[in-house]
Amino acid sequence: MSLRVRDELTTILQPAYRHGMSFDPPHPFNIYDYFLGDRISGGAGERRAVLTDERSWSYQEIHDRAGRVASLLLDQGVEPGDRVLIALPDGPDYVAALFGILRMGGVVVMVNPHLPTDQVRYFYEYTTPATALVHRDVAPAFEEAADGAKYAPSRLTVGGNAYEAQLESASPEAPVYAAGADDPAIFLFSGGTTGHPKAVVQTHRSFANTTELYGKTVLGFRPDDITLSVPKLYFGYATGTNLFFPFSVGATSALFSERCTAETLFEKIEAHRPTLLVNVPTMVNTLVSHESAADRDLSSLRLATSAGEALPVELHRRWNETFGVPLLDGLGTAEMWHIFISNRPDDVRPGTLGRPVPGFDVRACDADGDPVARGEVGTMRVRGDSLALAYWRNAEKTKEAFRDGWYISGDMISIDEDGYVTYAGRADDMLKVSGKWLSPKELENCLLEHEAVREAVVVGARTAGGLVKPAAFVVTHEGIETGASLEAELQAWAKSRLEPYKYPRTVVFQDDLPRTHLGKVDRGALARSLGDSR
Repeated sequence: MSLRVRDELTTILQPAYRHGMSFDPPHPFNIYDYFLGDRISGGAGERRAVLTDERSWSYQEIHDRAGRVASLLLDQGVEPGDRVLIALPDGPDYVAALFGILRMGGVVVMVNPHLPTDQVRYFYEYTTPATALVHRDVAPAFEEAADGAKYAPSRLTVGGNAYEAQLESASPEAPVYAAGADDPAIFLFSGGTTGHPKAVVQTHRSFANTTELYGKTVLGFRPDDITLSVPKLYFGYATGTNLFFPFSVGATSALFSERCTAETLFEKIEAHRPTLLVNVPTMVNTLVSHESAADRDLSSLRLATSAGEALPVELHRRWNETFGVPLLDGLGTAEMWHIFISNRPDDVRPGTLGRPVPGFDVRACDADGDPVARGEVGTMRVRGDSLALAYWRNAEKTKEAFRDGWYISGDMISIDEDGYVTYAGRADDMLKVSGKWLSPKELENCLLEHEAVREAVVVGARTAGGLVKPAAFVVTHEGIETGASLEAELQAWAKSRLEPYKYPRTVVFQDDLPRTHLGKVDRGALARSLGDSR
């Protein structure tokens, strides 16, 4: 680890954990070689690495372009251990930039390229990157963010003839930096719905470890796979499943930069014939609700994954009936980089997250950290060799979340006698109603079973007397008339299927739901809107 990064980390490294299976990296170890360089030395340079609507890019082409990016950064004074921010659309430039930063020993900071100016300024000041690679289409917001910022990096504008000329003048032969397995490699960001995102410092070891245990073992990645993703590459879930996992076996990543809609996704599937679709519950809902869903050709898919949010059992059922493609729900966090609980291609149990991925230990615990009885809900604790180093510049939160090799999550889960894990929601989302605990997920699943409901999110609404009651935000299917009559119908629907105290006291109809920077439903914003309306 470079002295600069070591000095800036706010906590000591977490102790390593070995649980049956784990990846044992050599020294030195840079994931550039693991994911890309080894494809070249292994004779797979001419295999197709990246596929877009315009053309395909071979592993050799990506390797050479990444080398030029690495040389360009070094020539401009960026040093190993420096952070480099990427704000780019999905495509070969993103892939080359990410691998170029890793190649020269930098630490990648991935952000949504479409952030508003105030959030760009936050990421500048929080992560203090040495430079930022920003696409020309979004450059104005990043330039504006520099004004008045306490810290702003230099910027390289990506896209267009000027950038191509810079790359052409740079050498493709930049050496691969001799990193250590536990050196920082990439900053990921927590997907919390309140406050600013926390940067999670993840290591070279983590990315290889989860690739071996989940990508290769559970998903069974193979060289003839083609992946296609709903979330973009700046989201760690997509970085893994739509880039790192396929690259680790010489497979192909299909990329597109435009916003993902159902029609766009259907068209990309039919054009590129992916074998694995990286999905999220919101888009699962959108796809199965599309008017032409039953007529679209998804026959190329052998698997689809779902993560980022809980997958309602009713939505899983509709997916199976509509498409018949195995859909693997799972759970991962930035703190463990990727998925560590998952259903299996030959073992899908709708309504559950599946079982822990081999190599990870997952427990449901009480407030004292002791495991609760099978079937009872507890706070999730997980350990394994993909554990992050720390939250960047946040020693207090690091001490709370990382203890003795465990990551202590705010997620609530139960584990049954067979080891299957069921998600109960975030601890701060659980509602105490009439003296009893209510998981919003239970009520959301119930509402989704109603034929009028397309999306449903439940939050706590505080009454004038200070009590908490469930409130439901509902997006209906097109053409459904909303109003007091439908609200009463949905309330009666919930009362007839759940314990009486669980029905929504208020139903708010919306055209759409607010999202966080990672595309998850912003429950905090919904709860605040209730407060504003009183």
